[in-house]
Amino acid sequence: MINGGIPLKGTVEISGAKNSAVAILPAALLADTPSTIDNLPEISDIELLSKMIEYLGGKTIKKEHEIIIDPKGINSFCPPHELASQMRASYYLIGALLSRFNEAAIAMPGGCNIGVRPIDQHIKGFEALGAKTTIEHGIIKVKADKLVGNHIYFDVVSVGATINLMLAACKAEGTTILENCAKEPHVVDVANFLNAMGANIKGAGTDMIKIVGVDKLHGCKHTVIPDQIEAGTYMVAAAATHGDVTIKGIIPKHLESIIAKMSEMGVIIEEYDEDLRVTTAGRLKRVDIKTQPYPGFPTDMQQLMAVLLALADGVSMITENVYEGRFKYLDELKKMGVNAKVEGRTAVIEGVEKITGAPLKATDLRAGAAMIIAGLAANGVTEVKNIYHIDRGYEAIEKKLQKLGADIKRVK
Repeated sequence: MINGGIPLKGTVEISGAKNSAVAILPAALLADTPSTIDNLPEISDIELLSKMIEYLGGKTIKKEHEIIIDPKGINSFCPPHELASQMRASYYLIGALLSRFNEAAIAMPGGCNIGVRPIDQHIKGFEALGAKTTIEHGIIKVKADKLVGNHIYFDVVSVGATINLMLAACKAEGTTILENCAKEPHVVDVANFLNAMGANIKGAGTDMIKIVGVDKLHGCKHTVIPDQIEAGTYMVAAAATHGDVTIKGIIPKHLESIIAKMSEMGVIIEEYDEDLRVTTAGRLKRVDIKTQPYPGFPTDMQQLMAVLLALADGVSMITENVYEGRFKYLDELKKMGVNAKVEGRTAVIEGVEKITGAPLKATDLRAGAAMIIAGLAANGVTEVKNIYHIDRGYEAIEKKLQKLGADIKRVK
């Protein structure tokens, strides 16, 4: 429940990156000895992955923002269907278990319903390394006599496939070259973690990654990078409420495309080494946004920016080039007086002076966060349901917003 219209003021600490953490936990299964991972976000996706690792025979010791994963007892390559089907990133267990056992069987991944998110590039890559793939009764089965390095060109830029093939290839025989790779910060973070375990990966963060297979990996200690999308979320929340918020513990380079677009709208952003301060002066200006793989504008920020554009002066356009089903949330925002229409992959948003509170239903993770921001900026009370989506990717979002002065509470 949100009582809107209060400018956010103060400082907010950014948690570890969800998209890194959900790949690093499966990556820890490749080692022979325990790994310690810190700056871990306290989110439901991490809980799910921890449960799956324990089900497979691994041990996890969880402290606040830290986990120790001991993979020695892992004795199964089949994570439980009911857990795997709840989250998208469970597919990283395929690459990890394939590397460990030359075999994996896992339920088709779930997660947010934001359009077709095929895993054909993952399958193409596994098969290029020598695995055979079948899909039966909703289960993906991948099996190889042995994994042998190969040259793999991705048809589309895919973060998931890039990371999954790094996992599968780092103990394969010989050299693997991946081309047309995703360059996202979390791809680099996972490569750094694997290299700290003894892998030989070069080129992460560019469009070509070279992996020389090694015989074994050992555990290590790793700190997860800060979450660029969580940082972007609080930047938008500050601007939408005409607040004054300092966002702490970030890597500004990861936020360049977001900073550029928000600055173009007239948001005032002051950059420091690991912090940003976000303020506004007057009504924001319209802009056009096209989502692209990193370093382009992130698809995960599209829904959040739509709220800002809905309050800006003039007509803006968002073109979604990554997930075609990512505009479902606009029907919810229209209940608040947002003026938007969707034409194929483009949303046309005509800014209004004010929006009003309404009962809303989160349709996916980032849409849920966008609805919270809309509620913070609106006049009156907004109710956001289905917040389990939001808990998958944001740590204690209502507590962090309360610290910034928001009138928001979680109710059963």
